[in-house]
Amino acid sequence: MNARPFDPTILPAGLRDLDLEPLAATFGTPLFVYDEQHLRARARDYVQQFGAGNVAYAGKAFLCGAMVRLVEDEGLHLDVATGGELSVALGAGFPPERLVFHGNNKSDDELTAARDAGVGRVVADSFDELDRLERIGCAGDVLVRVTPGVEAHTHEFIETGTDTSKFGFTVSTGAAHDAVARVVASPTLRFGGVHAHIGSQVFRLDSYAEAAAVVGRFADDCERATGAEIPLVNLGGGLGARYLASDPDPSVSEYAAALRTGIGDRRIMVEPGRSIAAVAGITVYRVGTVKPIPGGRTYVAVDGGMSDNPRPVLYGAGYEAYLPARCAADRSLHCSVAGKHCEQGDVIVPEAQLPADVAVGDLLVTPVTGAYGYSMASNYNKVPRPAVVFVRDGVARLVVRRETFADLARLDA
Repeated sequence: MNARPFDPTILPAGLRDLDLEPLAATFGTPLFVYDEQHLRARARDYVQQFGAGNVAYAGKAFLCGAMVRLVEDEGLHLDVATGGELSVALGAGFPPERLVFHGNNKSDDELTAARDAGVGRVVADSFDELDRLERIGCAGDVLVRVTPGVEAHTHEFIETGTDTSKFGFTVSTGAAHDAVARVVASPTLRFGGVHAHIGSQVFRLDSYAEAAAVVGRFADDCERATGAEIPLVNLGGGLGARYLASDPDPSVSEYAAALRTGIGDRRIMVEPGRSIAAVAGITVYRVGTVKPIPGGRTYVAVDGGMSDNPRPVLYGAGYEAYLPARCAADRSLHCSVAGKHCEQGDVIVPEAQLPADVAVGDLLVTPVTGAYGYSMASNYNKVPRPAVVFVRDGVARLVVRRETFADLARLDA
């Protein structure tokens, strides 16, 4: 490992020179800070490549009322996967006809809520769900989620396109063909196309091209077998984000070209989440303890941890760390950035590099935490979840307030 300064190019432009101390003083730490202009720019990148009507932001990556309104402003559709996400979207005034409702185990109540709200598309994931949809009804189109059997070359927990996935109908077994035929023939459902998603944090563009080719051939076969046109192929999302300076950084245009290589001239819809939100956000912590272990490593402990970012614990996700007050300093201290939770595994950056003079009270930042940080946050050890602010032209606005100790007890019976 070397002692080079932190590489700021992995930060969005609007956060590179931002003074974080006033934000920390106003909103507290830990704190999620998003560059709103970066969020909008990434949304526009996708619209430019695919068209606004063919891009649905994947709300699972990060969702709150302000994010819903930003997505609406930019003309995107919105992907929700639970009744809770649906409620947030509708509560923020998002047009229901631009919602895509996902999930591998939608309940009767969730499907009824989607029907009553007028949700534009529901992605069916099982024959049990088709039973429920035919019984309950659906206001919009029904897409059939197919599993193309393609290796995504990512962590197994976020790989969703292999034949052993819990999601969708497998192409290889014929289940996907049967599901399409059933929806096409249904007197109560309107067939809207097919959906496929191979995984998350995927950099291999050839995997996308292969999956698109499988789904394209499948669509051709279905049209021949049923005589019904497949009006839309939704190829999901999952494009990787640059978490580390050494990570690749594929462009949206390269991603679009890979999909079109496989699918040809069919209408494509995509569902980016991480690749819109991840780089836009950082997490700001306050250092509380610096503990050198004789003969071992040094732990730099911060006031958050696995409750605001469980990804390192769940699947070994890698992050950078830096001190914003000394961003250009050499980082000669090899250490572990740990959280405050009662788990030895509560380590945010196991192999971090920081300036040797890191001290109690310093602000410490982990960049590229805009996706699957706040959205996966918990109250483990009864730690309140952080606040979230959007920054635009150097001005911050609160979009999610910090939880209080009173919030932690509000559901007690």
